[in-house]
Amino acid sequence: MSTPSPTPPAEADVLVVGAGPAGATAARHLAAAGVAVTVLEKTSFPREKVCGDGLTPRAVRELLALGLDLSPEEGWVRNKGLRIIGGGMRVEVPWPDLAAFPGYGLVRPRLGMDQVLVDHARAAGAVVHERTSVVGAVVDEATGRVVGVRAHPVDERGRRAGGDVEHRARVVVAADGVSARLALSVGLQRREDRPMGVAVRTYFRSPRHDDDWMESWLELWDGEPGRSRLLPGYGWVFGVGDGTSNVGLGVLSSSAAYGKVDYRDLLKRWTSTLPPEWQFDDEHREGPVRGAALPMGFNRTPHHHHGMLLLGDAGGMVNPFNGEGIAYAMESARLAAEVVVQALGRPDVAGRLRALDAYPGLVRDAWGGYFRLGGIFVRLIGHPAVMEAATRHGLPRPLVMRFVVKLLANLTEPRGGDVLDRVVNGMSRLAPAV
Repeated sequence: MSTPSPTPPAEADVLVVGAGPAGATAARHLAAAGVAVTVLEKTSFPREKVCGDGLTPRAVRELLALGLDLSPEEGWVRNKGLRIIGGGMRVEVPWPDLAAFPGYGLVRPRLGMDQVLVDHARAAGAVVHERTSVVGAVVDEATGRVVGVRAHPVDERGRRAGGDVEHRARVVVAADGVSARLALSVGLQRREDRPMGVAVRTYFRSPRHDDDWMESWLELWDGEPGRSRLLPGYGWVFGVGDGTSNVGLGVLSSSAAYGKVDYRDLLKRWTSTLPPEWQFDDEHREGPVRGAALPMGFNRTPHHHHGMLLLGDAGGMVNPFNGEGIAYAMESARLAAEVVVQALGRPDVAGRLRALDAYPGLVRDAWGGYFRLGGIFVRLIGHPAVMEAATRHGLPRPLVMRFVVKLLANLTEPRGGDVLDRVVNGMSRLAPAV
């Protein structure tokens, strides 16, 4: 494990703050391109992270681009598609067969996945300082350019263990997650006109651990459906393959219950209604119930600020349709790395900043219209009657459900494809990408 030096370290080409999927992926791509990259991470690995652990084909594409071995022997559990439950129905929809994306998803706990990604970055030459807490950006007073960060070492419990040290670089990448401490230090506030979500999850020892479908519950009841109260949010059950299932739920900011309920109690009330043989109870629970916020739909912009790029959760890059963040964290990292490599080839600071200005346009073109559609979707399903009607009338229709999976998971051929691809792509293009 690497730790920060008590003396100011040598300046790197790129400084990456955060070693989650966004930061580790960016560091790997950059280091593989010959860039001197330093990563600062406030925790140490392996570490827990609140997540559903489910990876759609969109995320799998990014893992493959890194050259990772995704075999079961390496701890990756494949799944066939999405099982959707709601309106008294259960429908299984395979992942679409596309040229642009693999036809399978994966499940792997973040405890192991994040370790794999950061080790992969190190293997390419990235320098990773763990247990290093970044407190803010270093800004050049004359130009306003972000030229580094201030950070200090912390112990295993996250307590300060030394004085502040400045780390400097030609480009700074903020991949510090939902806290977005680096962005906040330069005044980049969260946009209130974008949706947010909250997710809670835990693990249970369960016979359902080897399920090869990712299961999504569109309706959560506190008793028998139709004769009890509809709870806010949506639920999931993902088999981890190691004897446990990841079980959780999410609540969106458009719900009347957002911020007003005990989410852990909500999870317990829902799981208590599920079949007892699944063992989703306190006796079989592995570890605590943990929660996290989901920053959606580009809720923090601009994504380039005077030499600093925002990646993943730090830039609000969670899909409003399904709460997926890993795919967009890794994809934004790949796009950012491509831009940074080009920027570092410019002979002066002005040219480098012009090159970095391409990054916001790339992520906006990729998901801007789609995320705006997602914001509309979040507002609609905030009304229980709308969700109830959608599940009752949509689930019995296979063509509709194929369309729903393509839309929710953002899985279409970029060009051409079938009529469903063209409809989803057309809707995304027509939505204002802001």
